[in-house]
Amino acid sequence: EGMALPRSIFLPEKMCMGWQQRPGAGLFNLGNTCYINVILQCLTYTPPLANYLLSHKHSQSCQQEGFCMMCTMEAHVRKVLCSSASVILPGAVLRDLKFIGEEFEYGRQENAYEFLRCTLSAMHRACLSGRPNSNVSSKQTTIIHRIFRGFMKYRVTCLSCQAVADSYKAFLDVSLDIRAASSLITVLEDCVTPKQLDEKECFRCSKCKKKAAASKKVTVHQAPRVLTLCLERADQWTGTKISKFVEYPEYLDLRPYMSDTAGEPLLCSLYAIVVHSGDTCLEGHFLCYTKASNGLWYKMDDESVDNCDIHTVLGQQAYLLFYAR
Repeated sequence: EGMALPRSIFLPEKMCMGWQQRPGAGLFNLGNTCYINVILQCLTYTPPLANYLLSHKHSQSCQQEGFCMMCTMEAHVRKVLCSSASVILPGAVLRDLKFIGEEFEYGRQENAYEFLRCTLSAMHRACLSGRPNSNVSSKQTTIIHRIFRGFMKYRVTCLSCQAVADSYKAFLDVSLDIRAASSLITVLEDCVTPKQLDEKECFRCSKCKKKAAASKKVTVHQAPRVLTLCLERADQWTGTKISKFVEYPEYLDLRPYMSDTAGEPLLCSLYAIVVHSGDTCLEGHFLCYTKASNGLWYKMDDESVDNCDIHTVLGQQAYLLFYAR
């Protein structure tokens, strides 16, 4: 599982993580478009992404003909944050929904997490447009990957001779099983706890030269600038919604979950969450809470944008969590 670690991921890169923008407009819901609105709002309040989009760096050099997700997001973020309107219509996104993800159908209830993944993928592809000879290195260093991408390390240890085999896998978000968890910390602690491979996951030890019992440990090898976590609310066995409170912190230290646990604390600050209300995962409503550059939190429920405090934010049955380093 995984791949060799690309050398380029350790290149130092400057990126502005702070920003100065007032709270922006709410978004009209045209019927089951709340899943779109929450993701657009969370991305709009992602500081390094908002800074980049507001700089017009992409549109000034864009050679894409027709639909371009980066140009669409540039226009959207500017309209939300810079116009005097209290509510706007994300018309371009709704009009070109099929270019973001073929599975999305206008007017039908969809999943916010899937829309996030498709949106980031569409933005990444847009960054590569106009580069016919894009090599592996350029594909790994788009602004989307520079912000959201991290690397997991998978270490398999032979329980017979203690030989280890390491591999790596890139990620833009992390999906977490919360069925047995009461807090995000306990989920993360369980994730990095070594687990013995079952018989179906046969491990052939390169040192023993035979199949052997082994354990696997997963750690974060390189943390992204923005860490996106999905608390899985759909029970994978029954399909029912997991409607329980899972505690999550305002500030998260990733160091205990890194491959190198001996370094300096690696603090991340919560800046947005998505909440799903409803009895089942197939219906209901999405809303979000975001932190503006003034440090204040806002509840964003389609057209309405209202002040709230951090205690309200931390008391939600969160579905998606966004942390920035």
